[in-house]
Amino acid sequence: MTARSQTSAGPVAPGARRAGASRRPPGALAQTPSTTTAPSTTTAPSTTTIPRTGPTGTAADPARLLGIGEAATRLGVSERALRYYQQIGLLTPSGRTPGGMRRYSEQDLARVTRIRELQNLLGFNLDEVRAVLDNEDRLAALREEYHSPDTGRARRQELVREAIALQEDLRLTVDAKIASLDRFRADLDARLARARALLEPVRR
Repeated sequence: MTARSQTSAGPVAPGARRAGASRRPPGALAQTPSTTTAPSTTTAPSTTTIPRTGPTGTAADPARLLGIGEAATRLGVSERALRYYQQIGLLTPSGRTPGGMRRYSEQDLARVTRIRELQNLLGFNLDEVRAVLDNEDRLAALREEYHSPDTGRARRQELVREAIALQEDLRLTVDAKIASLDRFRADLDARLARARALLEPVRR
């Protein structure tokens, strides 16, 4: 009787390897499903300035904005003055950093120059300065809408009438200031005349 061929091996001894099993090089590690994650990167806090859209709808160029110290130096005013103008609503910085630092555009500097001009040259108080600036801001908005290709003829006429009314109102403000200055000058002239009358005549 011919011995039957064995088709299966008996129990595998500890440490033995079944026939046909793949052979790993010594020291090789068994492959496991990859759990590798992309290396984390730490992003530095952004210092990008967030520009504000101005009254004309155009945002200031962040690359050209100035810090409060540089803006104050350019204008010849204190940083405290710039903060005060913002506090009372006369000035809004065109941008801020994510950390809240104020940034000023050339348009902002021109506005501060206008404020100082109205105060120092024309003698307007802050309420009068506010009225003038509000008037001029509205005129700028009317001008932009007037020149828009989407503005019809009838609307342009309305804008012109509003602009005329605004400028007439501004003229009244200026007239009142001039009248006040004229009265002040007349009083000054009268005091000068009385003082000169007290001088003794020059003897010959």
